[in-house]
Amino acid sequence: MGMTITEKILASHSGRDEVRPGELINARVDLALANDITAPLAIEAFRAMGAERVFDSARVALVPDHFAPARDIAAAQNCAMMREFAREQGLENYFEVGRVGIEHVLLPEEGLVLPGDLVVGADSHTCTYGALGAFSTGMGSTDLAMAMALGEVWLRVPESMLLEYEGEPGPWICGKDLILHTIGAIGVDGARYRAMEFRGPAIDSLSVEGRLTMANMAVEAGAKNGIFHVDEKTRAWLERRARREYQIYQSDPDAEYVERLRFDVGGLEPLVAMPHLPSNVRPASELGDVAVDQVVIGSCTNGWLEDMETAAGILEGREVHPHVRCIVFPGTPRIKREMIRRGWMDVFLAAGAVVSTPTCGPCLGGHMGVIAAGERALSTTNRNFVGRMGHKEGEVFLAGPAVAAATAVTGRITDPREVMGG
Repeated sequence: MGMTITEKILASHSGRDEVRPGELINARVDLALANDITAPLAIEAFRAMGAERVFDSARVALVPDHFAPARDIAAAQNCAMMREFAREQGLENYFEVGRVGIEHVLLPEEGLVLPGDLVVGADSHTCTYGALGAFSTGMGSTDLAMAMALGEVWLRVPESMLLEYEGEPGPWICGKDLILHTIGAIGVDGARYRAMEFRGPAIDSLSVEGRLTMANMAVEAGAKNGIFHVDEKTRAWLERRARREYQIYQSDPDAEYVERLRFDVGGLEPLVAMPHLPSNVRPASELGDVAVDQVVIGSCTNGWLEDMETAAGILEGREVHPHVRCIVFPGTPRIKREMIRRGWMDVFLAAGAVVSTPTCGPCLGGHMGVIAAGERALSTTNRNFVGRMGHKEGEVFLAGPAVAAATAVTGRITDPREVMGG
């Protein structure tokens, strides 16, 4: 009996020839990461267990990106604790303000996560890296402390489900629309503790950045991880980024899946997730009477260069609606510099948007874009739960960068075809 790509990675990292769903294993870790919310807790647990040194100073990454640049004294203290720990341990992958990006954009960009890796992080969207053919998953800070100390974790091998995408998506359809369509179909618990394996012609035509967006939101369907097979696009993307050799795994033809689903996305329209769940999905074209107060473009989900290009292409020569605050969050300093080089920074500023330093800030209602009671935000982020971006009486709508930019222009949730034609 064959194994899935997820099972093969877990088998290789636990020193076994094979693993099966439901088994408990101890697995070797290639990278352990935490941010400025979760790292302080992990550091405290690390010290409480009597650990003195991390298992490998090159394989622990600390990324202060949530409340940084520090929004208040408490945030500054958390960042200081991370900084001191990184210096004490000689960590090679500590990223300070000015060099720091949003963690799930920064680490792939830096070549720190690669095919065949097992990556754990004290952040639920660690599943992002499955787009590169890695097994990556989020966990609590105490488990992360153990991983930092020992270089291994215990896991239950998840069941795998196969999701196949057919058809040729239209010009404004991106990875965000595909994953919203998926979550809308299966629900926020439709992949609970499963590995979501994404395949099919529509996936083959999707950019690596689009795949990273899809893998990022696998957790919004309850998944343990999301994962893609490595193809020529992946290899080309990694060619200028990978810092070390990597191992590619592919699912066997006779691998077993607990469920197989097929989606025809050829006629898919740009989508929006309504409050207060990522599964509450409707076409943007049906929501033209929903006014918004704020538009957020960026985050670990859609802070990639291609997302900035999409948004800039719609905003060029246009202005943000006078009743809307439009805030742009590129994923890393490198992406921001490239935006400047290509002239997109001028496009955003001329339109009346503000461009921030890379930070998770508004996504979790942390800072630099918190919404008030009664306000609505249309955001390219990944969650729209009650109170997610600020006041519990605010509302968050999720969409891709094309819908977000079009909405910023009109002041109401807008299908980009209305603004751009076609």
